This record gives sequence, C-alpha cells and structure tokens, in this order.
Amino acid sequence: MRTDWAAIPAEWAARVVWAPDTVSTMPASNTPGAPSPFPTVANFRDLGHWAGDGGRVVAPGALYRANDFATLDDDDRAGLSGLGLRTVIDLRTEVERNGTPDPSFPGATELVLDVLADAGGQALPANLGAVLADPKVAQQMSEQLTPESARTIMTGNYRDFIDLESAQRSFRGFFSHLLGDAPVPTLFHCTTGKDRTGWAAATFLSVLGVDRADVYREYLLTNDRLVPALRPIFDNFAAAGGNPDLLQPLLGVEAQYLDAAFARVDEEFGSLEQYLTEVLDVDAQAREELRARYLVDRA
Repeated sequence: MRTDWAAIPAEWAARVVWAPDTVSTMPASNTPGAPSPFPTVANFRDLGHWAGDGGRVVAPGALYRANDFATLDDDDRAGLSGLGLRTVIDLRTEVERNGTPDPSFPGATELVLDVLADAGGQALPANLGAVLADPKVAQQMSEQLTPESARTIMTGNYRDFIDLESAQRSFRGFFSHLLGDAPVPTLFHCTTGKDRTGWAAATFLSVLGVDRADVYREYLLTNDRLVPALRPIFDNFAAAGGNPDLLQPLLGVEAQYLDAAFARVDEEFGSLEQYLTEVLDVDAQAREELRARYLVDRA
C-alpha cells in the first residue's frame, strides 16, 4: 500500500521528504494531544493538530514526542514500526543511552543529541531513570529534598536548557534536522519524555505560531499521561516510608518549569525570536520555512 499523495496538501508534500512506501497504522485522530495508542510508551503523542499560524494546524504524522522505550512490549514495538519512522532523535546522556538503548525501527536512523552532556551527570532530568528503576534511590533523595527544593532544582535545570553549550548545540541540531533533507516521520525523546523533550516541543510549536496557552497545555499533558503510568513508583515509594509528594515535582511537570526556560530566554536574549536566531540558527527565513513545512490547512 502506498501513500495517497493526492490527500496530502501540496505545500506540505512539496517540502517534506516523505517515505512513500510507508503508511502509519496509528488510529486517526483530529484531537491535538491525543492519548498514546501504545500503553508501554505512556508519554508518546503526535504534535499534530494544534492550531498554528495563519489558521493552519501542525501537520499530523510528522513529529512525535515520547519517553524512552524501557518497558516497550512486542505489540507496541510493532505499532511504532507501523508509523514508518525515518528518524529517532535521542536527547539523553551517554549513561542513559547505555542503560536503556533504543530499539531499532525498520528504516529509521538514530540521531543522538545529548542535551545535558555539559552538566557532568548532575542534572536531575538525566537521573530520573534511576528513580524509576529503584525506589530506594528516591528514598535516599527524600532525605535531602523537600517538594519545594525539588521544584527549585527542576526550574534550574530548565534554565540549563538555555545556558549549557551542549543544550544549545543539541537544540540547534534538532532544528537543523527539521530544516534539512532528512525524511519524516521523526520521533524525539529523552527518558521520561517531559523535560528535554518538553522544551524541544515547546520551541517547535512556538515557531509554528501555536498560542502560548496551547504550548503549555500540550506540555502539561504529561501529568495526565505519564504520571498515572508511574503510579507503582509512587506506591512503592510510600510503602518504603517515603513522601509521595516529593515525587510529583520530579516525575511530573509544572508550568513554572517552562516559565523558567522562557524567562531565561528573555533575560539572556530579549525574546524567543532572538534566542532562535542567535543560538539555534533559526532566523526569520528559517522560521518561515518551518511553518511552510509543518503547517497544513485544517481538514
């Protein structure tokens, strides 16, 4: 079965390198932020269908965000393979990648962009895998952290997404891929799919003219998708004598985290547009090209 090119808007098909022999098997949905169809990849979602610039919407089936594949089962692996992925962008550190290597998907190329390489292994987002794997680690953390101090650390990590050279290099690479000749669909992820992945998604949607309120709405969906799937972690932590309230700011997301990143952008560069231009090499012409590639008319 081949792609029906007539059904793809001309401005979309003319610019994006599709793989014509693949057709996504994911159930169709016009709802932005629809729940993951893959139970073992709870924080997976299509970035399509959000309202963007000029009355158009973000093209569905082009860019997916996700958590890692640590619990991926055979059914969901087959389902993900059915998406016809052509690029998988891994935003994790070397330690994370070695601990939980990505599976291979037919026809897909992996692109590693280590956002936190310059953090020296100390950044909390890069260590959440240990919390997920061993509640004792979380218990040890509870002896040193309070919910508020955890939030302070998380907001600091989001400022690092703006300041660290490795983060700047990685997010620049992310947009370079989206502007290049590499084919889509593309999936990008980190460990929990909420922080590094969340900032990449937020900047991408912002470039496409998605309203800031919808950018936050998309970001906060993690609390409805990932956190319930991690309920056993909370339960085991509580059973071990830990305070589950500590885990919520670590394993969920809060608007203040994204606030911290956007505020840092304004502090250092004056505006998101200047940050995009000066740091990520996404100038006005590149932003227009991204909108031409990844926005389509409403169905």
